[in-house]
Amino acid sequence: MAGNKKIKTLLVYKFLNDYSDENNPISTTQLIQMLAEQGIECERKSIYADIQTLNDFGFDIVSVKSPKRGFFMASRDFEIPEVRLLIDAVTSAGFITPKKTQNLVEKLEALVSKNQAKSLVTQVYFDSNTKCDNEEIYYIIDALHKAIMNKQKVKFVYKRRNIDVENKKSYTEKTFTVSPYALIWKEDHYYLACNNQKYDNIMNLRVDRMKKVQLLDEPSRPVCEVSEYKNTFDVADYSQKMFDMFSGETAKMRIVVNLELREEIMDRFGARVPMLAYDSKHFETTIDVAVSEGLISWLMSFGNKIKVLEPQSIADAVQNRAKEILEAYK
Repeated sequence: MAGNKKIKTLLVYKFLNDYSDENNPISTTQLIQMLAEQGIECERKSIYADIQTLNDFGFDIVSVKSPKRGFFMASRDFEIPEVRLLIDAVTSAGFITPKKTQNLVEKLEALVSKNQAKSLVTQVYFDSNTKCDNEEIYYIIDALHKAIMNKQKVKFVYKRRNIDVENKKSYTEKTFTVSPYALIWKEDHYYLACNNQKYDNIMNLRVDRMKKVQLLDEPSRPVCEVSEYKNTFDVADYSQKMFDMFSGETAKMRIVVNLELREEIMDRFGARVPMLAYDSKHFETTIDVAVSEGLISWLMSFGNKIKVLEPQSIADAVQNRAKEILEAYK
């Protein structure tokens, strides 16, 4: 690198991008010293020319005189709040291993200056106990994405944790061949919505529990054969109907809800969910749901603040679950 003046302008950009921000401008003298450490000698006027060239190219480099004289990168592709949101998403994602979490956070930190990154790092925390240990996760996601785009089946080994005997961990492994339709991030986990070739429905499998993924030279089953969707798989609609990612037959459910839960209902089903006055303390709404164990558990989590009016089969299922719980505590 020594003596290579052709890269001087690029180095000036790198120094400003890595080390400068509104609170930490870099002076011309500092830039000359940084370049000298890379074996490039230059004069002050050449620094001004480099910065003018960078600005002409489209970078937003600002010159300031107070309280400290120098230059700083005024705008970046990502602002600090945006990077913070991305870092929080990565650290909270249970399907990303601790090692890959750390690597991703370091890459995200590079989107801001090093001084700004330091302020972000002091606020970042993740619990490695809640993270998966599947280091194949990147390859798996990439392979599943390709299979979805190419509409081809995939084969993989799926493992589930057994109940520990004498405090020893063990797993049950099963091989699946499926038609993949979508990757869905929900409930802090990554799921593959797919069809097991043995059945005529859609199931959801945890991506972090997969290994040895193989793309097969066999076309996926059309989604219309295994679901209500005619041409394409509607990820948003499907995801909204799922409860704890349990799949099931779709039904229209009419419920009476305590007014205290209107925010929870809108958070779950969207701001456009219909809410009709029922009495002074309740409202009524009708929603499309996937009838499953997850739905029953969700309804019961609100106690007596939600009552199912229709269909009767769901109301009966809630009553039966309540009786089972009561019996367990007798």
